[in-house]
Amino acid sequence: MIEFAFQDLIPEEEILFRIDSLKQRMAGAGLDAVFITHRPDYYYFTGTGQEAWLYVPLDHEPRVFVKRYLPRAVRECPFDNIIPVRSVTEIPDIIRDSHGRLPGKMGLAYDLVPVKDFKFYQSLFYGTAFMDATPLIEACRSIKTEYEIRVMEGVAEVCSQVFAFASANLAPGERETDFAGRMEAFARTLGHSGQIQMRHYRAEGFTGHITSGASGGLPGALPSPVCGTGPCTAYPFGAGPKPIEENEPVLIDFVTMVNGYHMDEARMFALGKIDSRAEAAGLAAIEILEGLRAAMKPGVPIRQIFREAVELAGQTGFSDQFLGLPGDKSRSVGHGIGVELVENPMLAKGRAGELAPGMVFAVAPKFIFKDRFAAGVESVIRVTENGSRFLSRTPNQIFQV
Repeated sequence: MIEFAFQDLIPEEEILFRIDSLKQRMAGAGLDAVFITHRPDYYYFTGTGQEAWLYVPLDHEPRVFVKRYLPRAVRECPFDNIIPVRSVTEIPDIIRDSHGRLPGKMGLAYDLVPVKDFKFYQSLFYGTAFMDATPLIEACRSIKTEYEIRVMEGVAEVCSQVFAFASANLAPGERETDFAGRMEAFARTLGHSGQIQMRHYRAEGFTGHITSGASGGLPGALPSPVCGTGPCTAYPFGAGPKPIEENEPVLIDFVTMVNGYHMDEARMFALGKIDSRAEAAGLAAIEILEGLRAAMKPGVPIRQIFREAVELAGQTGFSDQFLGLPGDKSRSVGHGIGVELVENPMLAKGRAGELAPGMVFAVAPKFIFKDRFAAGVESVIRVTENGSRFLSRTPNQIFQV
């Protein structure tokens, strides 16, 4: 029999705090209940990733309906009401029998639930009016607790070891895809899940985003300044078949997911003597990153961070290459990060809202030089009570190999 330590169980008080935060927002929005179907969302509020649905009524205790696998869900989730079901169709009758009625207004994550499923839920919860619960869920998740920060600090340590592995093992002659595979294999020995949680159904998540020389200067379908060639036309993102060559810049953007939380970092590597413009752009990106970290404080408008990034890039001499090619630039310089790789809020142009203590962002000032190379850096930053600090532990530098 296999024994598991379950060292990553989320503490009961943490789960109860999250549920209370959700209920406060439900009350403000006039919702009687929220029905959560997306695995990262119900993992965040329950502590279990088993196949389940979470029902959170405003005036009763939450109920976790588990299809598969009940003993693990019971072990992982601190709630009393963990109910086995064979099908989601059983849930409305159980709620009606327990509470005497179905909710009048119930929230769903409109950004995730497919139209077919939405119509199906409408038929199941007949007479219930549905509302969008996405803003409520995202508002809870956007402010990280001290528990979450500790978990992410652990992931940051794993990520720093992965980049140390890259620095010690990157060499000319190996294909981008091959080295990406070796990096991921090493990360798996440290607890990396091998999977990346993405929210939007058109988004692509992958761990080893490696571009060397000219492959970094190829724009593509990825909604990011740097895309890479990818392994094939069907998957045109990230590492490709190009051999890594001597005396060229390599940009490695690596995502690690450990114990349910992500870390997203990018560093430049110089294989020998690289192009002077590549080195200058890499150092400029680090300066922009440090400048943004200094500017990120509670109460600062989110749109101001993007504006600051553009202004700092304008002082480098590389403004035409910043965040993409002219006419095809990214409108974001960073994104929230946590149980999913990309979370709200985004550090984007014109984005409403203000920075608040507990927000955590992957900040990524990058440059793309068409058909030549990519340069940049990405680190994770936490907004504190008085300012901000790096959660990333990988040094913000160009690694000389």
